[in-house]
Order: sequence, then structure tokens, then C-alpha cells
Amino acid sequence: MAANPFKKFSGKLPGFSNKAGGPRYIVALDIGTEFVKALVGEVKGETVEIIGVGRQRQRLTDMQGGAVTDIAGVVENCDAALKIAEKMAGVVAKDVVIGIAGELVKGAATTVRYQRANSTTPIDMPELRQILDRVQFRAFERAREQLTWETGMKELEVKLVNTAIVDVEIDGYHITNPVGFQGKDVAIQLFNAFAPMVHLGALQSVAADLDMNLLAIAAEPFAVAKSVGSQDSSEFSAIFIDIGGGTTDIALVNNGGVEGTKMFAIGGRSFTKRIAQVAGTSFEKAEAMKISYSAGTLGPKGTKAVEEAVEADIKVWLSGVELSLAEFDKVDHLPAKIMLCGGGTGLPQVMTALKGAEWYKELPFARRPVVSHISPAEVNRVIDKTGQLKSFADITPMGLANLALDNIGGENTTDTLMRKLARAISA
Repeated sequence: MAANPFKKFSGKLPGFSNKAGGPRYIVALDIGTEFVKALVGEVKGETVEIIGVGRQRQRLTDMQGGAVTDIAGVVENCDAALKIAEKMAGVVAKDVVIGIAGELVKGAATTVRYQRANSTTPIDMPELRQILDRVQFRAFERAREQLTWETGMKELEVKLVNTAIVDVEIDGYHITNPVGFQGKDVAIQLFNAFAPMVHLGALQSVAADLDMNLLAIAAEPFAVAKSVGSQDSSEFSAIFIDIGGGTTDIALVNNGGVEGTKMFAIGGRSFTKRIAQVAGTSFEKAEAMKISYSAGTLGPKGTKAVEEAVEADIKVWLSGVELSLAEFDKVDHLPAKIMLCGGGTGLPQVMTALKGAEWYKELPFARRPVVSHISPAEVNRVIDKTGQLKSFADITPMGLANLALDNIGGENTTDTLMRKLARAISA
């Protein structure tokens, strides 16, 4: 029998909490395929001020496709990044939110409809909790079925990592908060992200070996999608594309709610390997060539080699984007705003491919998409005091820092939703 998927995974691990009454510090740890990025932030009310930044390159054997393959190696790299960030911050923080990515991280919106026994009784918190638990259980079963089909493993254990309310309807009327409303027919759409326990367990081990207090593990495309755009607007819609070292992560936000996430295993390392193969050089030199090319400082011969090398792979990558977006088949139209982040999006051909060819014609776009990079200034509730966060490659750890503010209380995922609703009622 599978373990309870909604049991608080991100429980307290051995470590030191912030002192009661003193400053509250948190760490956002983006364990990417290419780099570990660590941010140390001080919580100031509803915002977090970043006071320390650290980066450490990963070895080729440490990560594969966004998943940890060598725990000891990743711990070593995380420790190095943390020491740099802590030295800059002048403090050692113990509470951490860690990002998770990879093809087996599944996120989708699930809708549950039901008829209330007494339509004249206002919906209260206990009833809402029952509804949310019902939606999450249905989403859990769907995620297990999908992962079982993809991996061929019948008893694959998965855990819920993130959840958010997308839409609520009572008797056909859209509302933002169902508490206090009367009505017969209730429909609640909830976004849930699940990941295999084997990947979560690896990150749990990393946190334990670092002697850190694990607040939460967050699906990285969810963290990015929830941290950019107006937090209170139900009109904001966009497609987020994050190209990391090992994967491309896509999130769809529709009318202010996260509709779903998709991931496929093509990232910056795929382009680097192709450059190394075509240029007949090492991976390290090919990576340096790619970075110089992206910065416009590579010579004519090297530029030609890079362009020839990545041309075919960019077409394959764009096909992956098309296929991923086609799977969002429950929306009438895809948003025309595409927002990019992650170091891999620095390759000029990525922007050219998305802006150039009419790849979007077979998808339900109302008009040609407008493509832009996300700037660090666009990340909600995160203020950079270091002056170090200047690139679209820094958006993911900043998104994790944003998400950390919602996980400080130590609730489980349903409790977090209930707390947000309670706060909305009292506002």
C-alpha cells in the first residue's frame, strides 16, 4: 500500500531554527544540472531581502536531467555555494527551500465537481478542507498512473510537492474564495505538482547532510510561475519557459492560476555536447565557446562552428516546446506572452526560434506570441540587496525565495492553502 501522498514531506530535519524574536533568515537552493545557486535572504514582513549569493559549478556526473545522481558530489557543491553566500551575508541560515526539476516531476490542474447536501448553508473551512483533500487525492491517482505508464514501475511512490487553487465556481459563478458562499453545485480546480519519492529522498538527504532545516521542496517551474506577474490579478496569463542545464521546464499560467507544468530533457548541456562533437573539442572548451558566443565575443570561426552545431538541436528543442504546449488541451487559447529564464535561454537561437518560424500556427494561440526574458526586478516579494542578481539565469532561485515566504509556518500543503484563504477573509 502506497504511503500517504499528502503527509507533510518537507518536515523538520536536524538543524538549527532561527531564534525566536530575532531576524528570520532563509536559504533558496537551486540545485541545477550545471550550477548550484544559493541565496541567503532575511525575511522582512511579506518580502525577503537577498543578502548573500553563492554559485558552484556541478560536475558532469553529479546531476542528470535535473535529478541528483551523486548525493555526495551535490552536497559538496551545495556546501561550497552556501559558504560563499553566507560569507557575503555575514550570517548562517538553516531554513531552506530546495527546487526540484526533471521529466518525472508532474504538475497539472484537476477539477472536482460535487453537489452539496444543503445549498443554503454557507461553505465553512472544514467543508473546504474536505473538498481540497478530495481534489488532491484524485490528482495523486492521476499522477501515479502517468508515472507508472512512463517508467513501467507499478508501485512508484510519489509525493505532493506544491499545490495552488486555480479556479472556483459555485452554481456556475466564478469566485475567488468559496468560504461563506451558499450554493448547490461546487467546482474547484486545483493545481498539484508531484514528484517520485526517489528524487525527493535524494534532496532530503542533501538537506540532512548539509545540516539544514528543510521547509519545502518546490517544483521549479511552479516556483517561477508563482513569483512573476501580479499576485492579485485574475487576468494575468503567460507561458514560462526555463532552460536549465539538463531540462526545459514549461509552466502555463491562465487567468492568474497555474494551469500545469511540463518538462523535457533538453537543456544547455545538450547544446554544449553538440558543439563539442562538431568542433572536436572537450566539453569544458565547448561550454566556454557557447558562453562567449552568447555574449557576442567569439571569433568568426568559432561563431560559425557554434551556429552549425546547434542549428539541428534547436529545431528538436522547438519541437519539444510544441509538443509540451499541445498537451495543455484543457484551455481554449494559449497566452500570447512567453517569458524566458534560465541560463540556456541566453543562446540567441532560442529567442530567434521562438520569434521567427511560424511554429505556433498548429497551437491554439489567438495571435503570434510575444517573447521576452524575465528580469530579476519582475520577481515578486524578493529584493536584491547584493547587486549580484542581474541575469535571467537568477530567476529560478529568486522564485524559490519567494515561495519560501509561504512555507515558513511549517504547514502541510492543505494547511498552506487554508492559511492563505483565512488571510484573504480577514484582509
